[in-house]
Amino acid sequence: MYDFKEWNIITKTAAKTGVGPIALVAIEQHFSEKERIIEDDLAYRILPFGVRAFVWLIRPNSVRDWMIRATEKDAPGIWGGMMCRKRYIDEKLIDSINQIEAVVNLGAGFDTRAYRLPTLSNIPIWELDQLEIIKPKQIRLHKVFGTIPSHVKLVAIDFDREDLGTVLESHGYSTDKRTFFIWEAVTQYLTEKGIRTTFDFLAKAAHGSRLAFTYVRKDFLDGRTMYGWEKGYKKYVTDKIWIFGMEPEAWPNFLKEYGWQVIEDIGYDEMAEKYVKPTGRILASTPIERMVYAEKL
Repeated sequence: MYDFKEWNIITKTAAKTGVGPIALVAIEQHFSEKERIIEDDLAYRILPFGVRAFVWLIRPNSVRDWMIRATEKDAPGIWGGMMCRKRYIDEKLIDSINQIEAVVNLGAGFDTRAYRLPTLSNIPIWELDQLEIIKPKQIRLHKVFGTIPSHVKLVAIDFDREDLGTVLESHGYSTDKRTFFIWEAVTQYLTEKGIRTTFDFLAKAAHGSRLAFTYVRKDFLDGRTMYGWEKGYKKYVTDKIWIFGMEPEAWPNFLKEYGWQVIEDIGYDEMAEKYVKPTGRILASTPIERMVYAEKL
């Protein structure tokens, strides 16, 4: 009944439509409350029908365990890493709520933070992504809430051809607002030029703004260290899906060029110690991706 090829087709389709990560978060909710790495009661409801149907089928323990093993076959640690990075960003957002005036989520996909975290209900939020992702998300939000919550603006953008600052300004955003920027699972898909163009915009952010972003290690992208991801390397790097990487020691000087300072550069093993270990579950941790939390000087 549950075919690995079928699962591959579904995950590839989900990735193209921006719902892949949230589909995994929705499946995570099938675990008991004490076993969950992250709580997200909206994840399932925001998914398009076809993906919701598949997530519903994953409820039995044996099927869920099979699905996690299938997901981790080519990319060990990807499941726990994805849950941990979302939990980490959630906590940093909540911790900084009294220091920020806006949230901008770059490449938001079907992320649910703007709608499920009560502390964000009075903060203006801009979610940016490609039109083919923004449109179906708008449809699902209307289905779930009847309308798009008034504090959120969904902004369609072609990151390759449109200026980020100009697009945001046209939708009411001002750089004088202390902003929490989220840039989750995006940097590896960009060229260095694309990275620097984004940081040209971030350089204009107000003093005290925050930035949480993930990145892939350069030694993995260069093929110098596989970290047990030989199959993942072929899938993501050889096929030119992941392009950009950086080593942890390079970020402080890079960010300094744009007026930002690293607060924390954390590995998924450290996050797993905090978020996975208390659940009692045994999950692999991947060293190829890390998280930076930074502040605008």
